[in-house]
Amino acid sequence: MILYDSPFSPFARKVRLVLSLKGLEAECIDALDHQHSEALRKINGRAEVPVLVDDDVVVVNSADIVAYLEHRYPQNSILPSCPKQRVNARKWERIADTLVDPILVDISYWMWAHRDDQMPEGMIEAARENLATVYDQLESELEEGDYICDELSIADIALFPHLIGAKALGVPISKERHPNVIRWLARLRALPPFKADIQRAMDFLNNLSTSNIERTKIFWRGDRIEWVLANGFADWFFNEIKNDRVLWPPQNL
Repeated sequence: MILYDSPFSPFARKVRLVLSLKGLEAECIDALDHQHSEALRKINGRAEVPVLVDDDVVVVNSADIVAYLEHRYPQNSILPSCPKQRVNARKWERIADTLVDPILVDISYWMWAHRDDQMPEGMIEAARENLATVYDQLESELEEGDYICDELSIADIALFPHLIGAKALGVPISKERHPNVIRWLARLRALPPFKADIQRAMDFLNNLSTSNIERTKIFWRGDRIEWVLANGFADWFFNEIKNDRVLWPPQNL
């Protein structure tokens, strides 16, 4: 198997965690590095990571890759055995992908991209307000177990790459209000696959200044745009377009 990924992408990190937990080997290519851009476009016309190539099967989109791996390699399942909890796990993967990711990625640009402006007024407050709902729900679900769905599952795997960096992004999880969430994150980060994930991300960030990724123009997609517009930052976003600081996914199959 070949995984076109990036240690900077929470979606790619999710897939790597699944591969590791299932004991599967894959050659990993940092496809956001400019030297691999053309190879990425050849297998995914939208030039997005992750992409998994398994013999003659090409799978695009992290949720689809996870579903494929679970079907093709069912050992060490990352879905709960209980049908109700299986549905719950998929719900949390969707929340991680379509709600948590847009918030955290959208407020991260001022930490790694080449920018000469400040975050729009009110954006960090909107992020904290929206994420508080997620943290509250997680706190409730973790009251009676070590993991979100009673056993380690895609719910934990999908959320971990996002929430482990929440404090650094200015949207910390409160020890007083969300102690169960704090303990859950500590429990995960002690497991070897999650520990390795953190190390890869830290190594990447420590070498960011010499990396070969795009840091001037921001690559935008649907959910991240939706969060910006829904929270009243349309003028800022359209100014980004006007000033040619936006990259769009290629409109190819």
